[in-house]
Amino acid sequence: MDTKLVTEKYRASQWMEIIKDRKDSGLGVDEYCKINGISRHAYYYWQRKLRKAACTELAKRDAESTPAPTGWMQLSPTAVPESSLRIEVAGYHIDVNGNTDLDLLKAVCRILGAL
Repeated sequence: MDTKLVTEKYRASQWMEIIKDRKDSGLGVDEYCKINGISRHAYYYWQRKLRKAACTELAKRDAESTPAPTGWMQLSPTAVPESSLRIEVAGYHIDVNGNTDLDLLKAVCRILGAL
């Protein structure tokens, strides 16, 4: 067992509770830290560190999941109809059928959604 990793996770969980408690108290950071004998530098260090970890985790989850673009319905591969579908956006035509590569279609949909 990696004691350094366990220690880091334990400290992170403690600081999550401290940060949550500070927010729930309604006090400013300086006032909360002074009352509780916490270094304001340590508070901001851990807040920054936990935010970064949360953003990294969210980015990882987003990369792993492949949701349909907003306003679209995601179909399972077995639900793709045998007939073809023609999509027209800004003068471009996309023909989709049961043989269309789903990863390619997802990529095209993401690009179209960004337009």
